Amino acid sequence: MAQFDDLAFFQRLAQAGSLTATALELGLSLSAVSKRLMQIEARLGVTLASRTTRRLTLTPEGERYLGRGAVILEELVELEEALGAQRSELSGPLKINATFGFGRRHVAPLLSSFRARHPGVEASLELTNFPLTPGEQGVDIGIRVGEPPDSRLVARQILANRRVLCAAPRYVAGMVPLASPWDLAARPCLVLRENDSDFALWRFRRGGGDGEEPAVKVSGPLASNDGEVVVGLALDGHGIALRSWWDVHAHLATGRLVELLPGWQGVRADFHAVYPQRRHVPARVRAFIDHLAEGMVGRVPPLPEP
Repeated sequence: MAQFDDLAFFQRLAQAGSLTATALELGLSLSAVSKRLMQIEARLGVTLASRTTRRLTLTPEGERYLGRGAVILEELVELEEALGAQRSELSGPLKINATFGFGRRHVAPLLSSFRARHPGVEASLELTNFPLTPGEQGVDIGIRVGEPPDSRLVARQILANRRVLCAAPRYVAGMVPLASPWDLAARPCLVLRENDSDFALWRFRRGGGDGEEPAVKVSGPLASNDGEVVVGLALDGHGIALRSWWDVHAHLATGRLVELLPGWQGVRADFHAVYPQRRHVPARVRAFIDHLAEGMVGRVPPLPEP
């Protein structure tokens, strides 16, 4: 029915946030998108959004149409998936967001194997420095470090992870031994720079679990906004790095990096797959998260006991 098409179109429009973005996403002209919205408004007899070419702001009627329409479309998807389950085939769009390093190393290969199993799924992996919120911009699943702050999101742990303080053996051989995390303030540290600050804040907790959790400001002559670059600089012996277990476990196993201050540990930084909390979660979303959780078991070894 035309009404279902209109609902789906308006949902895409609201997610994109502007007429221009919707036109690009759908491969239509700007005038065609604008005309389609005006036709829907004329049929309903209400204004759904105030708009310019760059920004779209929903009216109260638009918010209601979007919210109730999303429920209707979700029920339609649920019905079709229930019928399709008889064939044990997954289908439909699936958009995943992850950070560059983890996304390239682990999410992309697992998406590849998932797609090979389920060729009916139309998948997209978008890598960004800062996370996109599931439910917005068409994102179905976000891969996040740490628990999500948004209570509207459901989180499932896919990897236990923590930060590891480490350096190359040749660097360690020539340095004065560290007695505590506070010593790092005067040492050349390899900083992952994710903002304009001249320093990074490294957090630790004592291995015995006595509750002491120092946060130390560190800096150094070398920095990067890319984690792989920081690991490479550490391997070359340029200083001390605080990197994730998933990123350096292989170098620790071969001895190319050694862990420092074993009596202290970098804070936990577990990975979660997050998705919007709703009554019906599409089967393809649940299946991909299952695939992620199962696949990570063979890709990253378990965290060593403290």
